[in-house]
Amino acid sequence: MPRPVVTELRLSAYAGRRSATYRLGSVTLFTGPSGSGKSTVLGAYEALARLGAGDPLAEVFPDPDAHVPESARPDAQGRRGFRIGCTVDGPVGPVRLDLAVQAEPRLRIVGERLTRHGRTLLTTALRDPGRASVQAAWLTAGATPVTRAPLPDDLLGTALLPLRVAGATEGQREVLAAAEQAVVGLRSLFPCAPEPSRMRAPVAPGEGRLLRDCANLAEVLHRTHTACPRRHQRLAAVAGAGCAGPVTGIGVRELPDGTVDALLARGARPATPLGRLGDGELRYLALALTLLTGPGILAMDRIAEVPDAMQCLTLLADDLDRGLDGRQCSALLGLTAAIAADGHIRLAGSVREGTAAEARRTPGVTVVDLTP
Repeated sequence: MPRPVVTELRLSAYAGRRSATYRLGSVTLFTGPSGSGKSTVLGAYEALARLGAGDPLAEVFPDPDAHVPESARPDAQGRRGFRIGCTVDGPVGPVRLDLAVQAEPRLRIVGERLTRHGRTLLTTALRDPGRASVQAAWLTAGATPVTRAPLPDDLLGTALLPLRVAGATEGQREVLAAAEQAVVGLRSLFPCAPEPSRMRAPVAPGEGRLLRDCANLAEVLHRTHTACPRRHQRLAAVAGAGCAGPVTGIGVRELPDGTVDALLARGARPATPLGRLGDGELRYLALALTLLTGPGILAMDRIAEVPDAMQCLTLLADDLDRGLDGRQCSALLGLTAAIAADGHIRLAGSVREGTAAEARRTPGVTVVDLTP
């Protein structure tokens, strides 16, 4: 049975994008010159994912004016905003989610639409600007065709439906299935942005879940070394493709102060602490680790009610190839395509043109050129 995944992003009116639609494959890399909108597209994806996870609108868009198209003019009431959306494919087929956000004069969701096969399952609209709510209507298909109720104007209505719909009628069950698919597909996202300057020092042992900036890489390697030996061995096997010199394994050590450190084993040669590696080597190792692990290793909310076998993790990696040389980029692209082929991992990222050229030659990788 297919796992819920985001297969399309729509930036109808968002920052510098208008009427833009982007298909997402198992590995999708955006490329283009500086200012072409690579980070804008990936930022819209992350924003939708956070809304799907239940984050309030103000936390997702702390500077909403930055997302309003420059050409947008306020209406008679002084309102300006932006529109984004996505399609989540899965067991119930393609489900479309479209969102209209008002940035001025006050940040709020003024319209939301959830559809499946052209049938509207949920729609919301701002009826009274003086209230902090929108009027929602969702399919019932019972004695009453639709159910109407107010929903908060700062939360995604689709994410609230599983708490509001009983599933007593066929229509309600269709709404629930579509809403749950959309939420699972959106929430299964892990933004990864390794920062080598934060990854060099030994760290205190903890729960061993990799942070967004990968600052606790040594801690996570300490965990995988003991709890996930097969994953750890596989990481050690691919480490040599991105690190200088012979690499025979990845080890960990506990220091006298209680912190842990990680080292690259080099056969008969002395081991090299991770803190001595170059920026590109550290970023390569961190990105490879995210590809070889899963939600249980990454610092993200597990979707406990959905079995792992029914989830597909999407890694979001803006500026994926920053600091990487050609050899490291080629190895990482090959690893990404191989991992994504089994359907459990997807990747959406941005790369420079040189890496994009290599990606175009890699089977299973889709390159989207945003050059104006």
